[in-house]
Amino acid sequence: MVDAGVGTVAKKLEESTRLRLSYLWNHKSNLEEVKKEVERVRDVRADLLSSMERADRRGEQIENDVERWLKNVEECINNATMIIEDFEGRAGIRCCKGLCPDLTTRYRLIRKSVKELKAVSGLLKDRNFDRVSYVIHQRDIWSRYSKDYETFESILSIFNDIYNALCNDDTNMIGVYGMGGIGKTALVKQVAWQAKEDKLFDEVVLALVSPTPDIRKIQGDIANQLGLQFHEENESGRARRLRDRLNQEKRFLLIFDDIWEILDLERVGIPLGNDHQGCKIMLTSRIHDVSGKMGSQCNFLVAALKEEEPFSLFKNIVGDSIESFEFQSLAIEFVKACGGLPIAIVNIANSLRGKSLFEWREAFQTLSHPSSRKFTRMLEDVCSTIELSYYHLENEELKSIFLLCGLINYTDEASVMDLLKYGTGLGLFKGIITLEETRDKLNSLVHELKSSCLLLDGHNREWFSMHAIVRYVALSIVYRDQHVSALRIKTIPKDWLNRDTVKSCNAICSHDGDISELTEGLEYPEVEFVYLNLKYSISKIPDNFFSGMTKLSVLSLTKVHLVPLPSSLHLLINLRTLCFNQCVLGDLAGIGDLKKLEILSLVCLDIEHLPREIGQLTKLRLFDLSNCSNLKAISSNVISSLSLLEELYMGNSIVEWAYEGINNERNVSLHELKFLSLLTTLELHIRDAKLLPVGLFPKKLKRYKIYIGDEWDWHDKYEYKRTLKLKLNTNIGLENEIVMQLKEIEELYLDEVQGVKNVLYDLDAGGLPKLKHLSIQNNPYIRCIVDSVEWLPCDAFPLLESLFLRNLINLEKICHGELTATFFSNLRMIKVRNCDKLRDFLSISVFRGLPKLQNFELIKCKNMEEIFTIERESEKIVIGTWVIRQQQSLAWLLPQLSQPLLCTDLSHNTAYTGTGMATQTYKTMKICIVLNTFSRNEYKLVLQYNDYFHLLHCLINYNSLH
Repeated sequence: MVDAGVGTVAKKLEESTRLRLSYLWNHKSNLEEVKKEVERVRDVRADLLSSMERADRRGEQIENDVERWLKNVEECINNATMIIEDFEGRAGIRCCKGLCPDLTTRYRLIRKSVKELKAVSGLLKDRNFDRVSYVIHQRDIWSRYSKDYETFESILSIFNDIYNALCNDDTNMIGVYGMGGIGKTALVKQVAWQAKEDKLFDEVVLALVSPTPDIRKIQGDIANQLGLQFHEENESGRARRLRDRLNQEKRFLLIFDDIWEILDLERVGIPLGNDHQGCKIMLTSRIHDVSGKMGSQCNFLVAALKEEEPFSLFKNIVGDSIESFEFQSLAIEFVKACGGLPIAIVNIANSLRGKSLFEWREAFQTLSHPSSRKFTRMLEDVCSTIELSYYHLENEELKSIFLLCGLINYTDEASVMDLLKYGTGLGLFKGIITLEETRDKLNSLVHELKSSCLLLDGHNREWFSMHAIVRYVALSIVYRDQHVSALRIKTIPKDWLNRDTVKSCNAICSHDGDISELTEGLEYPEVEFVYLNLKYSISKIPDNFFSGMTKLSVLSLTKVHLVPLPSSLHLLINLRTLCFNQCVLGDLAGIGDLKKLEILSLVCLDIEHLPREIGQLTKLRLFDLSNCSNLKAISSNVISSLSLLEELYMGNSIVEWAYEGINNERNVSLHELKFLSLLTTLELHIRDAKLLPVGLFPKKLKRYKIYIGDEWDWHDKYEYKRTLKLKLNTNIGLENEIVMQLKEIEELYLDEVQGVKNVLYDLDAGGLPKLKHLSIQNNPYIRCIVDSVEWLPCDAFPLLESLFLRNLINLEKICHGELTATFFSNLRMIKVRNCDKLRDFLSISVFRGLPKLQNFELIKCKNMEEIFTIERESEKIVIGTWVIRQQQSLAWLLPQLSQPLLCTDLSHNTAYTGTGMATQTYKTMKICIVLNTFSRNEYKLVLQYNDYFHLLHCLINYNSLH
């Protein structure tokens, strides 16, 4: 045992001695090997650092194990270098008085070098990384969008609508549109942040599209946010890779910002529809139609801030200085100029913060006067954004109409009619023959400008408006590119029209200008359009004022004194449009010299007689005499001479039409209208129905507003293209078949029309297929509106939306007999008043055919017994019976019901009380109400539930039913 132990120790000593001797014997080779390995490591480190630098430039994150390896390498190299330097520095040291080398020191250094050699070799083996860096996955990109986001009531409303649409499982694509600078991007980013916070989506990604979409860039933007690297170079390969990556996510939201045209999402690589049920897409655009064409189910308009919101935003930025009166009055003007546009308010407020009062005034003067130079610095960003929308318009026609809108739209609204008059005179509509075609084209252009959010809706379809900042941009472009001189200041310098800069222009415009006088004998060889809408009527235009404007095509003067007409007017041989609105005129005979005139507008003039010289305007296509309320006489043969006339407007005039067949040179007869074979638009008020000749109205009429009889108010709300109002004390209306002549009537009023008992049977055998509103009053002959037992066309009243019946003292039935399915199918509102013989309103069978009915009113129908008659007892489900005594309100009774109609889908049930009026509002309720008479002062109310009935609003004056 002892011998074995001694042997083991001896063996280990022998190995240790041999190892130490090898260190000493091979010290030079070992040292050289260390040096070689260190150099290899340095080369590898240099390559790695180069790769890391490139990754850093790409914005990528370095892998952690790479950084750890580099740290270890740095430490290892430092250690090895110190050992090498130490060994070489001590290599010549000797011991024993220089007789022998210092083997102890040499051994210690060699052992360290061997150890470091193993460490370096190990690092080289560990350097095989899968990758050096990776793309930063922007998972927290949305967190910052919740900060500094100003929330207003108007923004919150649209925010909630968009968010609710995102929550709807049936909606996979949402459109958000609005004018440039309105805040679409900020809004959708905030919605995205909220959706991310609420964990609606696993991933939320935003890609900027821009006016010229770059598919590769869009793919790259999405990939960067998903941490995806493309190895494919071609577009289709990247699309497949992106689609595969998105399919790995269960729920994700993709936002495509600033879309100008249809974007092929499949080409980008977006899985849609059944390919990925969890994919939702949100689109922002300043063009309304784009998202719809791409398939969005919901489209939301981001409008300007409302009411006090703009001033509040401005005040929050500017600070306390706004509290002083001088600053506050200017602040109100600044905010008004911004028109509720957030980006404009923010930019202007930031530029004014901390500035003095005189700097505020100077800034407002700059803002008030668009110039041919660059946009004012305060609005440069937002104006450039809107200008981009202008330059992105598809064609020159759109651009021309947009700029014309900017010139004429100084107030809140302008009319499409004015655009038609001026645009036709300026020759903006190429290749179009008729005014009807021109109007269709113009409406299409206006619609496109609205879709591009460069125009806004007016109070009806005939009017439009323009945002203040958009108008500012339009005028700036006009001044810069179109050589137009247009002043909007209140006080215009006397020498304005005599300046050299004005003389070279092609248009002169002034809105609400305070011009006291105009200069004589001015030369404007290039001017084509003169538009003067003055604040106050100037006393006189110089006689030779127009002598230097021979190229003039359109002249529009408002509130100008033209007594007498300037003699130089006849020199305007190229004039195509002439508009004298609210002017003071004397003799109009001089207008007859303008032989090329196609459009003549004499609106709101205080004239009594139209001279025969107007008949010389044989090229006239549009003649507007609207609201010439004192016009009594038109010389004979004037109207019949205007054989090319397509549109004639004579509304709200008191022309004393001559009887047909009686020679009257001073006044015209209605018979002359028959010579206007091209007439497509007519507005006319004939106060004496006995003057109506047989077959008066042309067959080509497409648009008309015709009132026959006295007491009609011409200024009633005008919503339809084709309106006829008849008040006849004779049955001449039926003899001449007025209704039959005027095809496709949309709005029909009948007052004291004799001989009519059944409206459809007696007035129009065609069933009035285009009629949308019917109002009948003061007729003692009518027994029913429709009698299907006697006669009924197949498709009567298919588009009728509202029906008003008043003072029909012998009306017994609204509908008698069975009706077809399309009859009244579009009806939304019924109002019946003072129809004393009417005992029941509608039968249940008729009521079933009114799926869109929202409102009906029954007022002072004294003998009403049933609102809806029950035809079969099996349909009647009586829930309860209550007695309504005189002076009691339905609103008082309904809250007492323990089981309000037993409707399981009843989601909204409220009552309101007015004077003698009870209103019950139901959101999703289906009801039937039957009222039975028991005595003079007592009624039974039976509420019933039936799945066939759909009624949203019911207005009944119960106090008047006795």
